[in-house]
Amino acid sequence: MFSFIISRITSNFKVIIIVLALLPGQSQAYQCNIHLNYGVVIDPLHIRILDHGKTYVQINDDNQLFVSGKEIKLTAEQKTLVTQYTHGIRKQIPEIVSIAIEGLDVGLKAVNKVIAGLTGENSASHQKLQKRFSELQWRLRKRFNHSDNNYYIASQDFDDFDEIFAGQFENEIEAIVSDSIGTILMAVGEAMANKNEEQESSEQRVNTFDQKFSSIGEELELKIGSKANAIETKTSEICLQLKKLSKIEHQLMQSISALNNFELIQAN
Repeated sequence: MFSFIISRITSNFKVIIIVLALLPGQSQAYQCNIHLNYGVVIDPLHIRILDHGKTYVQINDDNQLFVSGKEIKLTAEQKTLVTQYTHGIRKQIPEIVSIAIEGLDVGLKAVNKVIAGLTGENSASHQKLQKRFSELQWRLRKRFNHSDNNYYIASQDFDDFDEIFAGQFENEIEAIVSDSIGTILMAVGEAMANKNEEQESSEQRVNTFDQKFSSIGEELELKIGSKANAIETKTSEICLQLKKLSKIEHQLMQSISALNNFELIQAN
């Protein structure tokens, strides 16, 4: 009986795989065709653009420009362009960071919902997963230095905008769930085997579980679908704004000789 329950649980556990497939980083739906050629550091007073870890361009107070450590004297028109450019960077980089964090949160909450529905909100398996997910979220924020209006984003390709989710974090979510599947299955199987053993037949207990799992899956599909659509809408808007910002950047490159070879935002 117990092995039969585990078998049914395993077959239904495909919902977990579906959830993982919906995590940001898996989708190929939106192509942004943007490349950041340099790293960007933002704090309340400065913007620094890094080339291999060294400050290449620095803007202080939104209108004072330094290139390779040398201050560039600006005309009134050039100052206006620099101010427009810095305002754009100050808006768009935090938006990119926000979407990265929001996307990961959506995926983690979805998986968390499945686990809680199977093992119970306060079960040892669920609490262990929550702890690992919290550590993952903290490390994502640390990756972007996301604290007190300080942000960092590395040089990267947004040919598929979801690149910021790929690699370590995506793989680690899969590893966390994979490592936990055995424990989760055992906990659920034991709970089902012991629940109402005298009042319910084996088939009734399995059918009850199937209905519960189906309900969780339908709820997740609705929640993830709406949130994923919202994230994609934000992504589309950010991509559009980055392309507009690229045009201002090209005006700066044409107007200021020290920036002739500078191109942070490469929009194809």
